[in-house]
Amino acid sequence: MSGAPAILRRALAPLGFALLGVLGAACTAIRPTTEATVPAAPPFSHADLDRVLERFVDERGRVDYAGLQRDPSDVERYYAALAVVSPDSDPALFPTRDERLAYWINAYNGAVLTVVLRYYPIRSVTDVPTPFPLSLASDKIGFFYLQRITLGGDTTSLYTVENSVVRARFDEPRVHFALNCASGGCPRLPRRAFSPAELDRQLDDEARRFFAEERNLRFDHDARVVHLSSILDWYADDFTGWYEQQHPRSDATLLDYVALYVAPERRGEIDRARRYEVRFVPYDWALNAQARAD
Repeated sequence: MSGAPAILRRALAPLGFALLGVLGAACTAIRPTTEATVPAAPPFSHADLDRVLERFVDERGRVDYAGLQRDPSDVERYYAALAVVSPDSDPALFPTRDERLAYWINAYNGAVLTVVLRYYPIRSVTDVPTPFPLSLASDKIGFFYLQRITLGGDTTSLYTVENSVVRARFDEPRVHFALNCASGGCPRLPRRAFSPAELDRQLDDEARRFFAEERNLRFDHDARVVHLSSILDWYADDFTGWYEQQHPRSDATLLDYVALYVAPERRGEIDRARRYEVRFVPYDWALNAQARAD
């Protein structure tokens, strides 16, 4: 998925001020384990993350967490740099929009790998503990909210990075095909970090790859049903709102957005499915590990 889903936002909303103390007491700081090398001038380097992805991620987007745990030097060095520098702390290092957005996407994906390694072996991000009574709201709070990461000197959470930074600042729905939350239902983790110079093309590539997979887009013409990833449900307004801005109209549908990123030979299926029922595929929260049975 992109990162923390809308169901987590709905779970956190009713907790109110009464449980703020519980949230604070339950937080775990994910501190860097090595010294950072901080650039003095642009560009900020994502080379360490590139090496991690090339070495430990396969063509299916699955991660060799056991191998990465044995040799975490690159991911630890990358997280240490993220902890010191961000577009907020050092804006001069990120002079363009694409440099800022690439940083936040890569930072999210790198931080997810870092958090998983602190708890590995786990079978799912839901195995990261969520204490009672927070667990009554969602078993995902422990991973997405209570693990306190540091980016540019600020302590934050994966939930906050996704919703208050990436989604709030950039109005770019393709990030939902780039942010990876270490789960089987997520978009595949690419084998390269996102690069400011190639960001638009990379985001297009990830959107096309996402909708090329039947787990995310499948038509049942006999039953007149189109099956979509739950990501399209959780963030529906991101997709339709962006589409309406780019193609002025007030009644955009999810299939309008999907049609932008399907192969030409599948666009006829989109047209056939315009009046179909839309069903959202249950999300797979199992860890996106290479050791998975499937």
